[in-house]
Amino acid sequence: MSRHALRLRLLIALLLSLTVAATAQTKPAPAPPAAAPPAPTHADILRGAYGPYRANNDLLYYHLDIRVDPAAQTITGKNTIRFRMLQDGSRIQIDLSDALHIAKILLGTTELKYERDSGAVFIDFPHTLRAGQTYSIDFYYSGHPLTIGRFGGMVFTKDPAGRPWIYTSCEDDGASVWWPNKDQWRDEVESMDISVAVPNGLTDVSNGKFKGSTDLGDGYTRWDWHVSYPINAYDVSLNIGDYVHFSDHYGTLPLDYYVLPGDLDKAKAQFTQVKGMLEAFTHYFGPYPFERDGFKLIEVPYSGMEHQTAVTYGNHFKNGYLEHDWTGVGISLRFDFIIVHESAHEWFGNSITAQDRSDMWIHEGWGTYLEALYVEYWYGKDAAIRYLGGYKSKIENKHPIITERGINATPPEDQYFKGALMLNTLRSVIDNDPRWFQLIHDFYQHFKYQNIMTEDVTAWFNDQTKLNLTPIFNQYLRHTAIPLLELRFDPAAPNNGYSSVNYRWKADEADFAMPVRVGDPAHWQTIHPTIQWQTMKTPLTPTTFAVDTDHFYINVSKE
Repeated sequence: MSRHALRLRLLIALLLSLTVAATAQTKPAPAPPAAAPPAPTHADILRGAYGPYRANNDLLYYHLDIRVDPAAQTITGKNTIRFRMLQDGSRIQIDLSDALHIAKILLGTTELKYERDSGAVFIDFPHTLRAGQTYSIDFYYSGHPLTIGRFGGMVFTKDPAGRPWIYTSCEDDGASVWWPNKDQWRDEVESMDISVAVPNGLTDVSNGKFKGSTDLGDGYTRWDWHVSYPINAYDVSLNIGDYVHFSDHYGTLPLDYYVLPGDLDKAKAQFTQVKGMLEAFTHYFGPYPFERDGFKLIEVPYSGMEHQTAVTYGNHFKNGYLEHDWTGVGISLRFDFIIVHESAHEWFGNSITAQDRSDMWIHEGWGTYLEALYVEYWYGKDAAIRYLGGYKSKIENKHPIITERGINATPPEDQYFKGALMLNTLRSVIDNDPRWFQLIHDFYQHFKYQNIMTEDVTAWFNDQTKLNLTPIFNQYLRHTAIPLLELRFDPAAPNNGYSSVNYRWKADEADFAMPVRVGDPAHWQTIHPTIQWQTMKTPLTPTTFAVDTDHFYINVSKE
């Protein structure tokens, strides 16, 4: 290369570097994209997919019959699994953590062969099981369950007095961390029995109606519970401790409470809020969905969980969430967050259940929205809107709420807060509160005791309102960004006191068209933007032209 060519190349490089530096000074670099969710593991796919050996059968009944040894920190026993074949086949999939030992699996007296693979147990039968026929197997197992996940899966601990305190909470990591079952959300048993033997002096509190206790004569007592409604596997719960019991009623619904002896007086005072919660949710959605099995609150050492008819509670017997103002606007401290939020899941999550973890917002978005309805019922609509507004700061908008299906992926926390604000936005789109409350009541009543997906939710609301709400659901649930209302004001002088403003939605959905209230907050005007520019006249200046972001969860830009 000649010296002239070399100097020319160095000059060009210098000019480029100066240009880049100048650009960097005047235009900040864009924020790095959010990290992609981790790729699903083989175990995630096995547990998340509704594969052929799950799809070929329909669950009917479980009898979980186990013994828990607090000293050895082990569990042993069996699960009787009754199912109906939906098509001919000779293999089914049941799930159990590889940390637990399988003793044997029986069909009657015939011992069955099986293969284990990353938490899945593929059970083979010596002959073809026929479609339409019902079969029952006994799955014997034992071992020390792993303590994993947000709340531990299954935990052996001690209460403040040094007595054994054992609990399960396994929504994130799956019920198969401690017992054998069809560990997915799509298919639920129609009923279930739970029998738990624990050392004398301890009590097990599980789901369903208490059927009695039996002294087994060997230092153990068996506690028997019957679940008479469909139940999701992760809702099945053991709570073993030195519990004392007190009870009440809400109409004909039995209310049972189990707490440690030292917390009895605090619980009797705090749990009076249960009736107010039941009154509010019954008002909006209809009666408590599991009346035959009753409602229970059970003290545990973690914050709480929505186990069906056996809601676990660890909120320190104080208002707020772990004694904090959860939404930061001064309303959370008026009520016990765990009593309200976890009990809301009896309607959304336990009665209505998502078929797949990807659509978990059906549990959590609705459950969070029910918090606001509780606030509205007792403190008024303005308080409810302020309460919901406090959730905006918790939303990250980094990943879509609905995750990839069939891979056991937990959606982002936005499913709680963004999901609730989307529902409040939908209420504002309907713009008729009596109609809205009738819609959500009828929606719940239509789908109760069913397992559904987002498509079912969207189709139902479309049908009932005769509106195309699909783009709205899709924008909030399937995309990262929320709708942006772009406003461009005419810089020319007003004509007869009016100027013009151009407006449109910026959204990922090509046919996104959502009404929104704008203008003077004392006299809102509803406009109907699309993704195409439209124009309106206004007597307001860009500064005084407002958008109702209290009732619509959107972003706004003004030029």
